[in-house]
Amino acid sequence: MAQEYSGRFRRKNSTVPISNYLKGIKKGDRTVLAKAITLIESNHPDHFRAGQQLLKDIIPLSGKSVRLGITGVPGAGKSTFIDRFGTELCKMGKKVAVLAIDPSSTMTGGSILGDKTRMESLSREENAFIRPSPSSGTLGGVHRKTRESIMLCEAAGFDVILVETIGVGQSEVVVRTMVDMFFMLTITGAGDDLQGMKKGMMELVDGIIITKADGANKENAIRTRNEYSQILRFLRPATEGWQTKAYTCSSITGEGILDIWHVVQQFVKITIQSGIFFERRRKQTNDWLMTSIVEKLQQSFFQNEVIKEMLPVIQQDVEHGRLPVSAAVEQLMKLYLNEK
Repeated sequence: MAQEYSGRFRRKNSTVPISNYLKGIKKGDRTVLAKAITLIESNHPDHFRAGQQLLKDIIPLSGKSVRLGITGVPGAGKSTFIDRFGTELCKMGKKVAVLAIDPSSTMTGGSILGDKTRMESLSREENAFIRPSPSSGTLGGVHRKTRESIMLCEAAGFDVILVETIGVGQSEVVVRTMVDMFFMLTITGAGDDLQGMKKGMMELVDGIIITKADGANKENAIRTRNEYSQILRFLRPATEGWQTKAYTCSSITGEGILDIWHVVQQFVKITIQSGIFFERRRKQTNDWLMTSIVEKLQQSFFQNEVIKEMLPVIQQDVEHGRLPVSAAVEQLMKLYLNEK
């Protein structure tokens, strides 16, 4: 029988007390924070237990940041925007953490490395922390690992957490369930973009930012902003009591960057006053709970030895029309439950 977890995270030749992680996180030590995130991302049973104990210990320290989601069309300059935006916030005395979600990171890591090198200014800031958050190949992986990383960053004293999506699709839907405010970055020449933009995607975000609004492109950016604003007036806002609008900025000149922060402050103030801010967080936590339960049950089901043995046989019966799908599910569930 495996020994009960004793509060220590064991590696091959070292034993690190969880209290050391907790102490370092409370001090805002970025090296310890990075190691703590690595711990919770591990699927090793011992690491999982240690990570869960650490998360339990830091709960009272979490929840005090502003969580912002950043997504955008290819070429919109998400990393460049985050680099400038985060740097400006650091100059204001804010502590900024960036968690970049990359669904392909467990296979390649290419775009994550690119993000780190593109955020040169922010990476030099003492009050900044940049960390890729891998999806582990599943949306559920993004959901659990990134949420827990957010908690650790908050416990380390970071005021603003930026969750950046890499790529498009379902990752935006997942990120919406873990942030307070969600921005989509786009570029000028909105005509074609607007035609192809899904209504559902525009209803997920609390603001659209037209980047690269500088030089000869500035007038086009303003025109694009106006086009988006016209459409957004007729769509249901993502947050009750908040009208989604379009904004312009330049990550090169810095024009409009601080305006975006003022928009964030206004959003937080309005939603806290209305109660929406904390109501959303409570709902997100409950959604996280339900998703985690389904995830755990799914993992338990497919790792069951009887299911592993019988599933291929039953699949063959279904594929050849010898057994209806519903009957196959019932049969598999009986086998699974009898093993419990």
